[in-house]
Amino acid sequence: MTDATATVGDGAKLSAGARGTARVVFPRPAAAPAEHEDPYKYKYIIAIAVTLAAVLELIDTSIVNVAIPHMMGNLGATLDEISWVSTGYIIANVIVIPMSGWLSSYFGRKRYLTGSIVLFVAASFMCGASHTLIELVLWRVVQGMGGGALLSTAQTTLFESFPPHEVGIGQAMFGVGVMVGPTIGPTLGGWIVDNYNWPWIFYINVPLGIVAAMMVYTYVHDAAHQARARRIDFPGIFLLATGVGSLQWMLERGERYDWFDSRFVTALCVISVTSFVLLLWRELTTDEPVINFRVFRSRQLAAGVSIAAFLGLALYGSIFVLPVFLQQLHGFTANQTGLVILPGAIASAVMMMWVGRNANWLDARITVTIGALLFLLSMYQLSYLSLDAGRGDLFWPLIWRGLGLGLIFVPLTNATMADLATKDLAQGTGMFNLTRQLGGSMGIAIMATLLTRFTTIARGTLVDHVTASDPLSLSRLQGITHAMIARGAAPLVAHQQALEIMDRQVQAQASVLAFSKIYLLSGVLLVASLPLLLFFHTGKARTTVRDLH
Repeated sequence: MTDATATVGDGAKLSAGARGTARVVFPRPAAAPAEHEDPYKYKYIIAIAVTLAAVLELIDTSIVNVAIPHMMGNLGATLDEISWVSTGYIIANVIVIPMSGWLSSYFGRKRYLTGSIVLFVAASFMCGASHTLIELVLWRVVQGMGGGALLSTAQTTLFESFPPHEVGIGQAMFGVGVMVGPTIGPTLGGWIVDNYNWPWIFYINVPLGIVAAMMVYTYVHDAAHQARARRIDFPGIFLLATGVGSLQWMLERGERYDWFDSRFVTALCVISVTSFVLLLWRELTTDEPVINFRVFRSRQLAAGVSIAAFLGLALYGSIFVLPVFLQQLHGFTANQTGLVILPGAIASAVMMMWVGRNANWLDARITVTIGALLFLLSMYQLSYLSLDAGRGDLFWPLIWRGLGLGLIFVPLTNATMADLATKDLAQGTGMFNLTRQLGGSMGIAIMATLLTRFTTIARGTLVDHVTASDPLSLSRLQGITHAMIARGAAPLVAHQQALEIMDRQVQAQASVLAFSKIYLLSGVLLVASLPLLLFFHTGKARTTVRDLH
C-alpha cells in the first residue's frame, strides 16, 4: 500500500501513511540543500585567487626591465629591439582590458578568467624557453593578451563575490595587489636575475598561475545576469586594437623619436585619434558593441574614470622616476631600491585594509582629497632630496605616499561604480582600469621627456656659473687637481681628470634639480584632478545590488 499526499497550503503537504494515519509534512528551508548554500561562502578564496592573478600580471609589466641587459647579451639584440619585450606586452594588455567585459559575457566569466590565466601561464613558460628575440616578443604579446583579463574581470568578480556591505574589503585586497605589484616587480626581477637567470622571471609565474587557475575554476561562477552576445563586433574590435595599440606605441616610442618631430610618431597619433573617433561612432550605433560607451551616462563613472587617469599618471610617473633617481645618482641596486620603497608599500596595504573595512561610512570625496594632499606632501618632501640623501630621508615621504594612495584607490573605485547596474560593472571596471593604465603610460612618457629636458635646462644654468672667472669654481678645480696629483697622476692628466669630475658633478646636480621638478609636478597633477569630485553626487560605496534593467 502506497502513501498518498495532498498540498494543504504554504507548501505543506498532508500525507497518509500505510496505516491510514495522516501527518502534515512541511518543506525543508530553501537554504538547507547544498545547491542553495551561501553565495558568498568562498568570497575570501575568490579574492585571493583573482588578486594573485592580477599581481602576476602587474609584476610582469615591470619585472623584465632589470633583466633587459641579460636578454640583450643572451639573444644578441640591440636595446631598440629588446624594448619590444616590454612594448609588445603592454600594447596587447591595453587592447584586451576594455574588451574584457564583452569577452567575459561571450565566453562566460568562469571560462574566460580561467582560460586567460592558463594562457598567461603557458605564454610565461614559452617566454622563458625562447631562444630568439622573435620568439620572446611573440610570446610576450600572447602573455599580454592573457593578462588583460586579470585586472578588470578580477575586479568585477570581486564586486559580485562579496555582499554589498562588504565589497570594500574585496576591493582593498585587490587594491593592495595593484599598488604593490608594480613596486616589487623590479626588486623581484633583480633578485631572480642575480641568483638564477633571466628565464626564471617568467618561469616563476607557472606554479603560482596554476594555483590561481585551479582556485578560479573551482570557486568562481558565471554572473547571474550574464547574457552572451549573438554576434561578434569585428569592426569595433579592429578599431579598438588600432586606436589603443597606436596610442600605446606612440607613448612607448615618443621620447626615443623626439615626439612630433618624427613623422612616424605623428602618423601613430593621427591613426589613434581617427580610430577612436570611428570607434566611438561605431559603438554608439551598433546593438551589441564590444565596448558599451553608454555607461558614461553615469556622471559618477565619467568623473571617476577621469580621476583614475590622473592617478595613473601621477602614480606610475613617480614610480618610474624614484628608482631612476636612486640607482643613477645614489648607486643603489634593484634590491636596495626595493627595500627603500617597501615600507611605503606596506603603509599603503595597511591603509587599504582599514579603508576596506570601513568603506560603508567613508566618503570618497573626503578620503580622495586627503589622499591626494598626502601624496602632494610626499612629492614636496622628495623634491628636497639632494645627492647626500640617505635611506632615512626617504622613509617618511614614501610612508605619506603609501598612506595617500591607500586612501584614494579603494574609495575611488567603489564610488566610481556606485551608480552602475550590476550588468554594467564589467564595462565600468574595464574603462576604469584602461584609463588608469593609459594614464600610467602617459605619465611615464611625459616624465621621461621632461626629465631629459629639465636636466638640460638645469645643466645650462649651472654651466653658466662654473667658469674660469668664478673664484669658487677655480678653487674647486685646483683642489681636485691637487688630489689627483697626490694619487700619482701627472699634472696635465690630473687637470683633465679634475675637469671630468667637475663635469659629472654638474650633471648630477642638474639631474637632482630636474628630479625635484618632476616630483612636484606629479603631486600637482593629482591634486589638479580633485575638482572632478564635484561631479560625484555620492562618495559612498555600493551598498545594494543595482537594478539589472
